[in-house]
Amino acid sequence: MALLRSLPENATLADLRRSYADLLEKLRPYGHRLMRGPSPLTPGERELIAAFVSGVNSCRYCHGAHSLVARAFGVDETVLAGSLDNLDLAPIDARLKPILRYVRKLTETPSRMTAADAAAVYDAGWNDEALLHAVAVCAYFNNMNRLVEGTGIVGNAQEYAVAAERLVAQGYRPGGAKRRQTRASRKSKPSRRRTGHKR
Repeated sequence: MALLRSLPENATLADLRRSYADLLEKLRPYGHRLMRGPSPLTPGERELIAAFVSGVNSCRYCHGAHSLVARAFGVDETVLAGSLDNLDLAPIDARLKPILRYVRKLTETPSRMTAADAAAVYDAGWNDEALLHAVAVCAYFNNMNRLVEGTGIVGNAQEYAVAAERLVAQGYRPGGAKRRQTRASRKSKPSRRRTGHKR
């Protein structure tokens, strides 16, 4: 149930964006650059972080939608479920585990981050840019999780599927019109390579 009186009872994220477009639409170009632009992390790895952080926050809408997006980009659903239940035992690429530990801690206890947390990421073979991008994805979805839950946007499985289909097809761009596909966007389309399995 929506918590803002200006929204319909069963408001969707689209309703929230339409009602407060001047504020919320400004987030989307940044979100598209962050999640689909050049990065040491693949789109699938970034979507895994998005779904993981949303799961840590128990954000129903974001976790539901971005779990589906991550799957479309090659992340096995057992990887995401396992990483939330027990990251140590999850069937996930060992290089990603320090990043997921980092963003979980950043989400739950941000003032307790230490040099050792960063060192674990570097020891796994990542560089400064990769860590920054992971932090930025974590921050973006902590923001979105709180916007969604704080305004009472819950959604349902059908809405999650529709949102995921749009995010896979056109990314985070504002507006519903299909855009001309660029070489960069083609590279960000889902591939058949699976993300998350042990290497």
